[in-house]
Amino acid sequence: MIVAALFLTAVSACTGPDIDPAADPTPSAPATSKDDPDPVPSGSTSSSPAEPRRPDLDPRVIVEGLEVPWGIAFLPDGSALIAERDDATIQRLDPDGTVTEVGTVPDVVPTSEGGLLGLAVSPTYDDDSTIYAYITTADDNRVVAMTYDGESLGDAAPLLTAIPAGQIHDGGRIAFGPDDMLYVTTGETGDGALAQDPDSLGGKILRIQADGSIPSDNPDPTSPVWTRGHRNVQGIAWDDDDRLWATEFGSTMWDELNLIEPGNNYGWPEDEGITEGEEFTDPLIQWETGEASPSGLAYFDGNLYVAALKGMRLYQVPVSGEGSLGEPKALYTGKYGRLRTVVATPQDTLWFTTSNLDGRGAPAPADDRIFEIRPYPHFSAIGVKRSVMSIAA
Repeated sequence: MIVAALFLTAVSACTGPDIDPAADPTPSAPATSKDDPDPVPSGSTSSSPAEPRRPDLDPRVIVEGLEVPWGIAFLPDGSALIAERDDATIQRLDPDGTVTEVGTVPDVVPTSEGGLLGLAVSPTYDDDSTIYAYITTADDNRVVAMTYDGESLGDAAPLLTAIPAGQIHDGGRIAFGPDDMLYVTTGETGDGALAQDPDSLGGKILRIQADGSIPSDNPDPTSPVWTRGHRNVQGIAWDDDDRLWATEFGSTMWDELNLIEPGNNYGWPEDEGITEGEEFTDPLIQWETGEASPSGLAYFDGNLYVAALKGMRLYQVPVSGEGSLGEPKALYTGKYGRLRTVVATPQDTLWFTTSNLDGRGAPAPADDRIFEIRPYPHFSAIGVKRSVMSIAA
């Protein structure tokens, strides 16, 4: 059962002591899986040793009792739509803490990693009342568009179909970019050759218009493919300079954080991690696979935040104005189990979700949950009061 409550908390000044949110972890035991490959002994790398800022306090629970929350998208009024992967249900969380079941997306056939995955809200929602979802069906992965009138879902109209689907590596993140185009991440379903096949939509980042048509300025104006050579991308985010970043699951060696540029080839299955070759684009940061298995990605106030599944932590990565990255800092390591999704909210906070009910974690009684943090410097020098929701319906 989803549980809700409302709290008012006095927040201390941001000049207080540096608190280590990873202290005293209560780890959940991970399970080995193909999207959480076994680690190998080696070191991770990054482009700069700069120390990132830290969230100031322990996270607050926003929602508990969810079933594998995957996609989160915000309506213009600040309400959040939350996709539950395995039962294909969308929940709505209003700013006042009310939770309402919106409905079930039809034709979803959950697999080991597939189901109801990413959500996005139309940039012109006030005019067209349209939301988008990435779903796994009996035949493929696809992007569908639905109207939502604030009460119920309309029919799911196929927008982009024939994305390869499998038990593993289904991709699934969708988001509208600063250009109002819809970006779609896909996996290669365990068949690495699909990532290099220009005629396959698997192992790619795709770019389409809101009506499903192909933008004329894509690298190939007849194809939705924006980039290729990806194993399984589950996180995308844009920074303040409209640079697109993506997280990618590695196989046996390196997970990746990539700067995405149109037409580039990111190497899978020929390359994994930083190789300094000339044919493929290297990641800017790589992690041992046991330290990450990176899924969701968000940008907030000069930092990228990466939700890690097998790594069971939230990474904070500073981004410079020129696009170089600082040293990743691991937050909450082992404290909440597997982390799937992280999003910046309209209220200038960050939410991140657990994924301990996905068959590969050790769930706590209240799982799955959504947590909220408010990173520096958004506290004032004097104490403030703010609302924190711990939700239910």
